[in-house]
Amino acid sequence: MTTPPLPPGEGALGEAVIPRPDNNFPALRAALARVAPTRLPELIAERATVFTMATRSSSYQPIALYQLKWATVIEIERFPALARRLRAAEHAARSLDRDDAAWRTAMDEIRAITDAARRAVLSPSGLCG
Repeated sequence: MTTPPLPPGEGALGEAVIPRPDNNFPALRAALARVAPTRLPELIAERATVFTMATRSSSYQPIALYQLKWATVIEIERFPALARRLRAAEHAARSLDRDDAAWRTAMDEIRAITDAARRAVLSPSGLCG
């Protein structure tokens, strides 16, 4: 976990297994079905909660945050090596003692990967740009 959070260049991340989807529910659902199908029930269940929150608050913000969250998840999963790095860091964070310096390293890796993926989703050039 001492590798840089997101090495520059397409070769370091490998090829994306699917193109980045549009930021709407049907496109996100279809993309997730291809890169992480086991997470589809979570996406769908969370959608119902988010739409209820949006209705109650008369705000689209819960929906926008939901779409950003899932677009970020998909952005990571589009690059299998990056997804493996994230899972390894998550496993380390769950299994290490919080006093262990490796726990902080794992948490830093998780944050770096998710922050970079979020920025990529929000940027036209993406992770490989």
